[in-house]
Amino acid sequence: MLLNKDQILAAEDLPFRDIEIPEWQGAVRVRTMTGSERDAFEASIYDTTGEKPTLNRTDFRAKLLSKVIVDDKGQRLFTDKEITQLGGKSAKAINRLFEAAQEINGMSAEAQAVIEKK
Repeated sequence: MLLNKDQILAAEDLPFRDIEIPEWQGAVRVRTMTGSERDAFEASIYDTTGEKPTLNRTDFRAKLLSKVIVDDKGQRLFTDKEITQLGGKSAKAINRLFEAAQEINGMSAEAQAVIEKK
């Protein structure tokens, strides 16, 4: 079936997954990013102040997680201004969420390598 514009825009295409975080005594909801959020994330990981863009890995995991950790209504829990605070949490918990976020967003190791090469 060929979809029309209204069908595309009406599609519920942001699945989520609840991840148990023992360090925080509860679960955290991680959802798929929108296309705009993915673009903003990818743009945020580059330092473009020099002659050539370079990968800026500062708070790399927290930057991604700030885009995908949501409440039960699908609203982001962390703003871009709160990335450093989120990055200050347990590395083990952050990494568990980061791996889930990569998986649900189709960000394989190969895809990340391509981003880093650019």
